[in-house]
Amino acid sequence: MRTQKATVLVVAAAILLCLQASQFGPAEAMADKPVTARELKDIAATAANAGAFGTLIKALDAAGLVDVLKSEGPFTVFAPTDEAFASLPTGKLDELLMPENRDQLTAVLTSHVVPGRFNASQVLALPKLDTVQGGSLVVSNMAGAARVDSAKIVKTDIEASNGIIHVIDSVLVPKDIVETAKACGKFSTLLAAAEAAGLVGALKAEGPLTVFAPTDEAFANLPAGTVEDLLRPANRERLAAILKYHVVPRRILLGRPAAETLQGGSLDIRPDGSFRVDEAQVVVANIRATNGVAHVIDRVLLPDLPEPTPTRKAMAVIELAIERGVPLYNAGKAEACAAIYEVAARSLLDGFKGVLDEKSGARLIKALSEIRRDHRAQSQAWTLRYALDDVYASLRKQAG
Repeated sequence: MRTQKATVLVVAAAILLCLQASQFGPAEAMADKPVTARELKDIAATAANAGAFGTLIKALDAAGLVDVLKSEGPFTVFAPTDEAFASLPTGKLDELLMPENRDQLTAVLTSHVVPGRFNASQVLALPKLDTVQGGSLVVSNMAGAARVDSAKIVKTDIEASNGIIHVIDSVLVPKDIVETAKACGKFSTLLAAAEAAGLVGALKAEGPLTVFAPTDEAFANLPAGTVEDLLRPANRERLAAILKYHVVPRRILLGRPAAETLQGGSLDIRPDGSFRVDEAQVVVANIRATNGVAHVIDRVLLPDLPEPTPTRKAMAVIELAIERGVPLYNAGKAEACAAIYEVAARSLLDGFKGVLDEKSGARLIKALSEIRRDHRAQSQAWTLRYALDDVYASLRKQAG
C-alpha cells in the first residue's frame, strides 16, 4: 500500500510540474483536469467560465464584441483580470462603458486581441504582436517577468476552441508613437531628447508619421559627450534638426528607395539582408501606433548640418527660457518664471560677450539690477522678460 501511495504522489507531482511549466508566473491552474479538443469552448465562453473576467465580459458585451470572440478565429487574447480593470483611474471604466463612448471602448478592447494563435513560447520569441485594433504590442522579458507593453503576463496558454488566452495584470490602451516608445523601455534617451527639443507634441500629433527610432544603446554609441552637448539649451535647434531627420511626415513602406524627412533631408532606405536606413540597420520594423509607425534602428542618424552661429545659440537661450517660463507664470508660479529668466540673462552676459552689442549688454545689466530692488515675483518676471525680448530683437537683426 505504501508503494502504491508513493507512486500516486509522484505522478501527481509530475502533473503539477507540467502545469506550472506552461506558465510565466506562479498563478494557479484554472482547470482541475486536462480538457480535450472536443470539450474546448470558444474564447468568450472560456473567459466567462473562468470567473476572473467579469468586467472584461461586460465590456465586450457593451462594445458588441462577444460574437467576434465566438467566431472561428483563431485569436490570441491578452485578457485583463477584474483587478486590472479596477486599477484604472477612478471613473475611467464607467466612462468607457457609456454608449456614446462605444468606439473608444472598442479600440481599447481590440488592443488586447491579436489575429492568430500564439502560445507562450511563440509570444516570447517575437519582438512585437500586431493587434486587431491596428496597433502593436511590444513584447519583453525582463528580470523573469514577461510583458506585453507595460502589462505583466501572469498566466499563459489557456486553450479555447478558437484561440488561446494569456492573462495580464493591467488594461492595455491604444498608444501614439511617444507612448509606444515609452512602453518599449528602450528609448529613454530619444524621449529625453525629444522633450529637450520641444518635439514631444509633434510626435503625438495626428500624423501619420514614420519614426526611425534609435535605441538607448544607439545613443550611447555616439562619441563621448555628444548627447550631453546636444542636450544643452544653446544646441536646442541643432538637436531638433537631428531628431526631425528621423521622422518622415507620412506612413512609408521600407521598400521605398528614399524618403524626405521633417528636417528636409532625404533618408536612403535600402534592403541589405533586412533593411538599412542611411548607415543604420532596422532591427525591428513596423511597430504600429495610433498616429503612425516606428522602425527601431541601431544607430543615430546624423544629417549634414551647418554649425549654428554664436548669434543663433544666444537666440536659442532666450527662446528656451521663454518657452519654459511662460507656462510657469500662467500657472501662478511667477517666482519660478523669474528665476528661469534670470538664469538666461546671466548666461547671455557670461557666455556671449562677443555676441551681444553694448546696448544689449547694458539692457540685461539694468534688468538684473532692477530685480534686486523690487522683490515682487511678478514684477521681476516682467522686468526680465522685457529685457530678453529687446535683446532677442537685436540678435535677430544680427542673424539677418
